[in-house]
Amino acid sequence: MTSNLNFLIKKIKKNKSKNPKISYTSFLIKKNNHFYIKKLKEEFSELVKELLSRNKKKIVHEAADLIYHLLVSLEKKKINFFDVVKELRKRQKISGIEEKKSRKKHVR
Repeated sequence: MTSNLNFLIKKIKKNKSKNPKISYTSFLIKKNNHFYIKKLKEEFSELVKELLSRNKKKIVHEAADLIYHLLVSLEKKKINFFDVVKELRKRQKISGIEEKKSRKKHVR
């Protein structure tokens, strides 16, 4: 799985500087924040719709779309995906319930 994600991340990095008329990745990265965030929300909504329909083929398709758009969004913000993975690894050491409680204590 990691090699597939690495491949996709490298492809996004490579394509971001291409002509936006021929590269969808470049097109998204060159758009303003409002546009790509709207696109990310749209992809999430499409996944939610398919999760409710329980059509596995469509769920897989929409999940792939959402992951791609998430990776493009992270690249646009110059956030390394593997920093996200590190954060997930840190969270493995505590339960999700405890982690949520600790965040609430810090929010005022």
